[in-house]
Amino acid sequence: MTDPLSQHPAPQPRDAQSRDAQPRDAQPRDAQPRGEVDRDTLVRWLDEYLGTGSYADLSLNGLQIEGTGVIRRVAASVDTSVKTLQSAADSGADLLLVHHGLFWGQPLALRGPHRTRVRTALMADLNLYAAHLPLDAHPEVGNNAMIARALSLGNLQPFGEAAGRQIGLAGELPFAQSLQDFADRVQKLTGEICLVHGGGIPQVQRLGVLSGSGAGAVAEAAALGLDTLLTGEPEHKHFHDAFEYGVNVVFAGHYETEVFGVRALAARLEEEFGLPWQFLHHPTGL
Repeated sequence: MTDPLSQHPAPQPRDAQSRDAQPRDAQPRDAQPRGEVDRDTLVRWLDEYLGTGSYADLSLNGLQIEGTGVIRRVAASVDTSVKTLQSAADSGADLLLVHHGLFWGQPLALRGPHRTRVRTALMADLNLYAAHLPLDAHPEVGNNAMIARALSLGNLQPFGEAAGRQIGLAGELPFAQSLQDFADRVQKLTGEICLVHGGGIPQVQRLGVLSGSGAGAVAEAAALGLDTLLTGEPEHKHFHDAFEYGVNVVFAGHYETEVFGVRALAARLEEEFGLPWQFLHHPTGL
C-alpha cells in the first residue's frame, strides 16, 4: 500500500484539502472492502498508539462521548463545535476524531452551547475521541512531526515543554533562507498569512516547531541556539521576548498548525483498519 499520508497532502488554502463526503456504503479509495471495527477495539488501539495515559493534560484524552458500537466511517476535525459535530453526523461518520475536545480539567454543567454539543453527538449516536497533547507530540502522526516532515527538517531533537514533557521538535532546514522566504514557505503550507516577529538574525536555518500556543517557548529556543520559532498563535505577554532573546517567531495560526495531526491519524486508521475518512475544515482564522 502506498503511504497514506502521500494521498492526503499538506493543507492547502481554505476547503481545497477536504475530501468529498462519500455515501455510507462507499469503499475506500484503494477499492478494498470497506473496513469495520468494534468501537472498544478501536479505542484501545488509539489509546495505546497515542499513549494517552502518559500525559498530565488538562484535556480528557480518549473517548469523550460513547456512540455506536461499530465504526465504519471516520471524520476528523481540529475543534469540537456544534458545526463540526453536525457535519460529522451528516457525513455518516461513526467516530469524530478531534484535537480539542469538550472536557478540560473540570466538570461542566450540561447547559447552553455545551449541552447542545453533547446532545448533537448523542442524537447522532456519534463517538467523540479527543487527543490533545498526545497528538501534538506523537513522533509519527503528531502535529509537530508532520510540520517538521513537511519542512524537511533534519537533526531533530525534542523541544517545547508542556505539562512536564517536550511535545515539539527542533531541527535544521536543509539550507538557510531569508526569514521572509521561510514565512512565505509556511504560508504555502498552511494557506494562511503568517505574522512574523523578526527578533533574530535575518537568515533561518535552526528552527523550533511547536504547534498551537507555543509563544512561551522563545527562551527555550534561545537556550538551544535556535534562530527561529514556528508556532501557532501570538501572546502579548511574549511579544518583547522575541526581540530581547534574539529569536525570530513565525506565527502560522493555532488552527492551521493543528490540522496536521488529526488528518494524519485518520489516515493511519484507514491504513490499519480500512476505514474511510473525511477531514472537516472549519477554520477559525486564529
